[in-house]
Amino acid sequence: MVIFVPVIITVPAIWIGSRQKDKDDERSGTIWWYGFLVSSMERAGAAFIKLGQWAASRTDIFPTQMCLIMSALHSNAPAHSLHVTKRTVERAFGMPFEEIFDEFQENPLGVGAIAQVYKAKLKPNLVVKEDPDVEQPQTSLQKARKTLDKTLKSTPERKPSSYVAIKVLHPKIERIVRRDLKIMGFFATLINAIPTMEWLSFPDEVAQFGEMMRLQLDLRIESANLSRFRKNFANRTTAWFPYPYTQYTTRQVLIEEFAHGIPLEHFLQNGGGVFEKEIADEGLDAFLHMLLIDNFIHADLHPGNIMVRFYKAAQLDMGKGIHVPGMGRKANTEPGDGSDVTEEVLERLRPFRKEREKWVETLNELDHEGYRPQLIFIDTGLVTELNAVNRRNFLDLFKAVAEFDGYKAGHLMVERCRQPSAVIDKEVFALRMQHLVLGVKSRTFALGNIKIGDILNEVLSMVRGHHVRLEGDFVNVVLSILLLEGIGRSLDPDLDLFSGALPILRQLGAQGGASMLRGGDLSMVKVWAGLEARKFLQASVESVERCVKYDMLSPNL
Repeated sequence: MVIFVPVIITVPAIWIGSRQKDKDDERSGTIWWYGFLVSSMERAGAAFIKLGQWAASRTDIFPTQMCLIMSALHSNAPAHSLHVTKRTVERAFGMPFEEIFDEFQENPLGVGAIAQVYKAKLKPNLVVKEDPDVEQPQTSLQKARKTLDKTLKSTPERKPSSYVAIKVLHPKIERIVRRDLKIMGFFATLINAIPTMEWLSFPDEVAQFGEMMRLQLDLRIESANLSRFRKNFANRTTAWFPYPYTQYTTRQVLIEEFAHGIPLEHFLQNGGGVFEKEIADEGLDAFLHMLLIDNFIHADLHPGNIMVRFYKAAQLDMGKGIHVPGMGRKANTEPGDGSDVTEEVLERLRPFRKEREKWVETLNELDHEGYRPQLIFIDTGLVTELNAVNRRNFLDLFKAVAEFDGYKAGHLMVERCRQPSAVIDKEVFALRMQHLVLGVKSRTFALGNIKIGDILNEVLSMVRGHHVRLEGDFVNVVLSILLLEGIGRSLDPDLDLFSGALPILRQLGAQGGASMLRGGDLSMVKVWAGLEARKFLQASVESVERCVKYDMLSPNL
């Protein structure tokens, strides 16, 4: 607590200095104080670092510039000793360390605020022999159907890898976090006692943050999340999740298949070449499936948690039949060594990480050679599941943009927020929502002109200004959309979230349309109908423009 005494003493600095137009008109003293607060949080330890990272995402509560500075927070926690790691891993496996691994990299791949990660190679007797999340065909018909599906969908082979990532919690981290949460609770109560600050409900936010931290301190939860994601995406081609070794995972240790992939940051920095649109579409499709079909959403979707792997797709020759790479060779039932085609691609791309032209040229070569990308999602410790109320709230906001009824959405958000009585100027908020949505309507027929991220950013800004307190999981979904669309548009400027949502809404309608109608839940049906109409009108406008451009309406005879 002593660390934050200077922070409290220097609070008056926020009223000092000139206003900076390029920083949301904040004073220079305010910007300095935000930076001082961040540096103090870095020194305070794991829980405060996590608190700052969480606060950076809550633009519905905190000023934008504060969130930007908080987003630079990083852990400077020292790595715990190898001796501690070995002892913890031995307890998880119930055997001596030397009998567990063929290889073990003693230097951690990364050290975070609450854990550190290693790479190792399991001994063959401990490796899973086949992917248990993929249902194995029993009859000849099932085997033939699987082969055909695999070919037509161009899915990669799922080979078990003997290389694993090992996440180990820092010793005594639970006790440290419990202590820090008590300190946060004290400050939250203090701030809540200040007049006009009650609407922030800081004690509730600290309680929610504490629950999030407790979830991250039990690595069995992350393992269970991985298993559920793998089951959800077992028959989808857009994303892949590492296999978790649940039998060896404990509260302190997570063992999962090592993800052989290229960090998405490299594609954002250098471009994705011919794969740009494909990678952007796959990311959007995966997220929309999580949101609309599964209601089980990865809640930490920044580029550091997304990787790209490559595989050679099966080829269909109508004259000769199906050719699957590797068919004809003796079936390999031994666990893989991790040296899949992604490793080969990595070796080819690695020298050009800082040479954009050669990077893009190599990607074009890979495309000509038949390689295809697939996204890998890691670090699934935090997920969001919307309850019935928050799911309805989200769909109302989504529907408002599709149906251009911002005024109604504004009133619904006020009525369903935590503290409707604390909202400032309810009618003005609803009118601002209407103005925002009408602005969207004027651009609705230009593909790529609507940036849902810009819309949601504006909504969060209005929510903060009018003291509309939204539920945390609802905000998490909004922030995930902001991140995904930002990443997608970095690769493909014409990315259209609404068009991307249509196939998923059609699938949802096919699966549960009748039950939704019987239950009287028309929200999804209305969103679906609105987007279908938008797509039809958009196509009609584009067709008319093409006819006018090429003089097809009144051709010269």
